[in-house]
This record gives sequence, C-alpha cells and structure tokens, in this order.
Amino acid sequence: MDSTPGAGEIAFDCPFFRIYKDGRIDRFQGTDTVPASLDPHTGVQSKDVRFSSDPDLSVRLFLPGHSDPARKLPLLVYIHGGAYCIESPFSAIYTRHLNTVASAAGVVAVSVDYRWAPEHLLPAAYDDAWAAVRWVAAQALGERGAEAEPWLRDHADFDRVFLAGDSAGGNIAHHVATRAGVEGLPGLRIAGVVLLQPFFRNDGPDKLMEIIYPSSSGATDPRTNPAYDPNLKKMAAQKALVFVAERDHLKERGRSCYEALKKSGWEGVVEIVETEGEDHVFHLFKPGSDKAAELVKKFASFLNQDSGARQCL
Repeated sequence: MDSTPGAGEIAFDCPFFRIYKDGRIDRFQGTDTVPASLDPHTGVQSKDVRFSSDPDLSVRLFLPGHSDPARKLPLLVYIHGGAYCIESPFSAIYTRHLNTVASAAGVVAVSVDYRWAPEHLLPAAYDDAWAAVRWVAAQALGERGAEAEPWLRDHADFDRVFLAGDSAGGNIAHHVATRAGVEGLPGLRIAGVVLLQPFFRNDGPDKLMEIIYPSSSGATDPRTNPAYDPNLKKMAAQKALVFVAERDHLKERGRSCYEALKKSGWEGVVEIVETEGEDHVFHLFKPGSDKAAELVKKFASFLNQDSGARQCL
C-alpha cells in the first residue's frame, strides 16, 4: 500500500479527469491524437511543426485547399481548451474544428500546444502560448535561428493576425493579446480576438485553479479574471468577439469579460453572441448541428470583415 502523504486522496474530480493530492492525475479523455493529413471533407491540409525544443512543443498548421500563392490569407492562432489539463492541437476534436474553421474562413491556422497541468503548473501554459506566438512573429520577421516555415511565409498575412481559443484556451488567448499590447510583438498586427465560451475566474473560490495555479493571487489575478486586469485597455486588437452559451455554467464569466473590456478604456470594438439552448463548447461536441454551423459562420465572418487580400510583392 502506498504510504505517500496524499496518495489516493482526491483533490479535484470531474468527468474528464481526476487530480490527487499527491499531484497525480487520471485523464479519462482528451489524450488521444490523430496524425496531420489532408482532410477529405474540407480539402484543408495540416502538418506539425516544432516551435520549441525546451520544452518540446509543436504547433499543428492548417492550410486551406487551392491556396493562391499570390494571395495572402488571414492568420488564425488558436489555443485549445481542456481546463489546462487535457486535449491538444493533435486530438481529433481540435483537428476537426480547425479544419472546419480554416475552410469556412479561408485562413491559415496555427493550433498551439502547451504543457498540461498539474504536472506543469500555471503559468506554464500562458508562457508556452506566448512562446508560440513569438515563434510566429519570428517567421514574419525572418529572424535568424527561426527555420523558415513556408506555409506561414508564403501564405499568411502577418498584418491580419487573429488570436482565438475556447474555454481555458480563451483565457490564454486573452492573456496573450493583452501581453502583446503591453510588451509589443514586432512582426505581427493583432487584428482581433475571438473567445469561445472562455474559462475565467469569478470572485468566488475555484478549487481547480487553486490546485493548478498555486502561485496565483486568487480571484483577483489579472491573468484569470479580466475584471481585475489594469492592462486590459492595452489589449493588442482592434476588435473582439465573445461567444457564450445559454446553458453553460461559465456564461456569466464570458459576459463579465465582455463588460470589463467595454469599461476598460480599450479603444477596440467588442461584440458578444449567445447561443440559446446550448452548453459549454457545444460546437466541439456537436459539430454537425445547425447551431455549431451558425457559430462557425459567425466566427469566419469575423475573421474576414474589412480584410481585403494583400498581394505578394
């Protein structure tokens, strides 16, 4: 019998994973992966590219079919959800989602990997996502030491970059956009941010966040609660779109982010869209539904508003 203190004692339990007091985790889903490939349904190609050797992390790139090399496409940097503990860009659910969005919107997409909690406590995921976006910026600048990635350099418009994510990934995308506004991100112009049913903290206790982000200041931490972020007004984007779902227990946290942006002094335009009768990340679990199709259509439209194609010179 294991006599390690906390062995077998559960610290946090949910249908997707279980965390023990000794730091172990059992994952019940969100660990399977599928290879990059040509998607027969959308014609979108994908491939995996390493952006960091320490830690060892990659992105999955998505390129729409029949991409014209003389026409630059908007660039979507997408950060997956999964409560910081499960899922990846290489899972079937996110590969399908990015194939769909890349096809519908006609964008090049970069799906970002980050280290899981609790093995790697927050802010590791925030830092990994920032490193991925800086790698994209290095591609834009043609920096020495950054191996050229032709899908980005040949097809992506680095003046039309969008940051997006769902659930925990929405939180991370918001953080990256704000950090870019504070620190700068030479080589990229962040045109917009899309948050799909984002996972933010509210003013109450949050057992999961207490476990996976022990160094956090708590409910008022600006990384996890935009209402307390003094730099929110500096968010590097011209516009933002927040999706919430009527039956989602996180709905009010998404609304709180929307309200915080409006009150912060940020000079961009923010819009909120609520899907009636649906729950958290329904578009991932029911991708063939009419309401999922409506969400993707709105998402795609947002990525293409006022964004005429630029010609290669």
